[in-house]
Amino acid sequence: MGEAFDAVEVIITKRDGGVLSDPQIDWVVDAYTRGVVADEQMAALAMAILLNGMSREEIVRWTAAMIASGERMDFSALSRPTADKHSTGGVGDKITLPLAPLVAACGVAVPQLSGRGLGHTGGTLDKLEAVPGWRASLSNEEMMRQLEDVGAVICAAGSGLAPADKKLYALRDVTGTVEAIPLIASSIMSKKIAEGTGSLVLDVKVGTGAFMKDEARARELAETMVALGTDAGVRTVALLTDMSTPLGRTAGNALEVRESVEVLAGGGPEDVVELTLALAREMLAGAGRDDVDPADKLADGSAMDAWRAMISAQGGDPSAELPTARHTQVVTAPASGVVTRLDAMAVGLAAWRLGAGRASQGEPVQAGAGVEIHARPGESVTEGQPLLTLHTDDEPRFARALASLEGGFDITADDGGPAYRPAPLVIDRVTAR
Repeated sequence: MGEAFDAVEVIITKRDGGVLSDPQIDWVVDAYTRGVVADEQMAALAMAILLNGMSREEIVRWTAAMIASGERMDFSALSRPTADKHSTGGVGDKITLPLAPLVAACGVAVPQLSGRGLGHTGGTLDKLEAVPGWRASLSNEEMMRQLEDVGAVICAAGSGLAPADKKLYALRDVTGTVEAIPLIASSIMSKKIAEGTGSLVLDVKVGTGAFMKDEARARELAETMVALGTDAGVRTVALLTDMSTPLGRTAGNALEVRESVEVLAGGGPEDVVELTLALAREMLAGAGRDDVDPADKLADGSAMDAWRAMISAQGGDPSAELPTARHTQVVTAPASGVVTRLDAMAVGLAAWRLGAGRASQGEPVQAGAGVEIHARPGESVTEGQPLLTLHTDDEPRFARALASLEGGFDITADDGGPAYRPAPLVIDRVTAR
């Protein structure tokens, strides 16, 4: 039996600014998954989509075709409602770690299917693998049991969810088409909708350390994803959040786990606590449980109990010592004054070069590597005071990490001029139109 369409015709339609029909979209996603449409043909189509965009109807259909390429999960048998969150990724973004057990402690199940990091943003699974014994891969049965018993699971997405996305994601990475908003939105949302969560909160980062550097494009991505979720029957809301400065005081796997545990213990950096609570409140509202204040669950220790249960259920030892890097180097303040800028991208690159991230899929990462931040924007320093501590197992890595931090921070003399005012962490809230 012949194919319903010809890949070249589909490419030309989009190349010339046309609109792809529903049958064309269904066919091309399915045929690419089956190997009938070659990588070079899908690369050409992805570039045409990047340059010419897609209508809302096209994006909805493309996302549906990606979901249809694999299995769908169903959490309706659980005794509690489900909510999930997705972050577009940033430096020091460890929010999933305290957030999942916190929301579980409030009576909502959190099925967090996460990925590994690539480049300067760390992956949630890489962070948790710093916990001795913890394992990322669970069967669907193990996942369902843990959601019922503990209320939260953070694990690797199975290969059965949106296999078309896995193939297309790898292709976009090597063909300069990662930035296409229709493809980003459908990639994220096909997995989240197939995952079967009842409500979804999106954390769309804006700024130097984010994927989207300017607010207009971040807002367009947020609006597109909220529309996709809403059209698929998932209660979806997005927060636009600032990523010009790293979140918290750490970037690196074990360092971020340690900081997350501090948050669960009722402490931790203010910005991490603020964003964790903001996202928790959105998740609880989406799941119909806005009668619970998540701040109470941080204070009374029940979020920490949920964390320990979640880690233990996946073979980890929540009491174990976390790995530390063999070598450290301190970066001191070159002058006295107020830190007025700490560039998230510079810190992210430094952490990556120290061994906290990977340059290609499948590379190992160092659990103890990363950057510890001693002075954040708005804080005063004196000349010679520690500003950052770099951690790595390989001393030769310090030189390249230091190079990426050059020009990455500003210290302004405290001369009685106007006081430094940080940008708000939550810039805006995007809901369905």
